[in-house]
This record gives sequence, structure tokens and C-alpha cells, in this order.
Amino acid sequence: MSKPIRSYLLFTGTGPILVLSTYPQLDDARLVEKLRYKGIERFIAYEVDLAAVEKRYPDSYANVAKDLEGEEDLRVLDFNGHQIMANFSLEELADPVRVGD
Repeated sequence: MSKPIRSYLLFTGTGPILVLSTYPQLDDARLVEKLRYKGIERFIAYEVDLAAVEKRYPDSYANVAKDLEGEEDLRVLDFNGHQIMANFSLEELADPVRVGD
């Protein structure tokens, strides 16, 4: 059974990254642990409208979303902070979620 995909913009110590995830929410303990394993201890994150992400990253979105089918995981869609910030205005972002001390 396919889990719904969500898109999150994470502001980390090394800059913003745009991820797709099948975890049910941003502060899900499994998602936070996976990010910690990748060296991301603290972050501020925003859910981003999935249709907007798909429209702005049509080829990448299709490939990454296919990779997530049937998985409960996350995948990085974009790690180019300049490109991410050019693609999304801050007004498009939902309320922030803060993780870490």
C-alpha cells in the first residue's frame, strides 16, 4: 500500500534542503532519527504544497516519488539552497516545526 508523500523544506546548519517523505509528520521520531543519522541534529522545517513542488521539479519529482513507493522514508529532492529559495516564496510555507535543542 502506497503511503502519502509530503514535501518539506528544511533549514539546516549547512543550508536549505527540499525533501520528499512518506513519514506522517515532520516531527515523527523515525524521520528525526534518520536526519540525525545523516548529521542533521537541529532544523527548522516547513511543509510545502506538494502540487507546487511537482510543478517546479517535474522530472526530479517523478523519479524521487517513484523511489519512495511502498517505503516509509525520505529522499532529498534538492540541496541547492539558491535554487530552492528561487523556486519558493516564504509566503508559500506552512507554519514552522523546530527540532533540536
